[in-house]
Amino acid sequence: MEKEGRVLLVRTAKWRGLWGVPGGKVSYGESLEAALRREIREEVNLELREIRFALVQEALFSPEFHKPSHMLLLNYFARGEGEVRPNHEILEWAWVEPEAGLGYPLNSFTRVLLARYLEGA
Repeated sequence: MEKEGRVLLVRTAKWRGLWGVPGGKVSYGESLEAALRREIREEVNLELREIRFALVQEALFSPEFHKPSHMLLLNYFARGEGEVRPNHEILEWAWVEPEAGLGYPLNSFTRVLLARYLEGA
C-alpha cells in the first residue's frame, strides 16, 4: 500500500516480529477485492484506491509464520487513504520510502513484494 510516495509496513506477532504488509484471509463467498478492502480496514483502518494485482506467492510451512501453514499470498498494490489506526494485531507500523523499507527486518514474502514494487511493476 502506498501513500504520498511511501509504503506501509507493519510488524505483527504472527510473523514472529518481522515486518510485512497488512492482510488476511478470504471469507467463503467473498471476492478477492472485497477481502482485501475488508482486511485493510480491519487491520489499519484505511480505504483503498487504484488497486492493482502484483503477484502470487506460495508460503509452504514458512518458519517465519507463527504456525505451520500452507498459504497462497495474493499480493496487490494500492493507494491508501485515511489515517492509520491499527488493530490489536499490529505491534508497530510505519510509512517508509520504498528503498528504506528494504532495510527493515522484513519477512521474505514482503521483501519479494517490495522488490517488485521498486521494479515498477
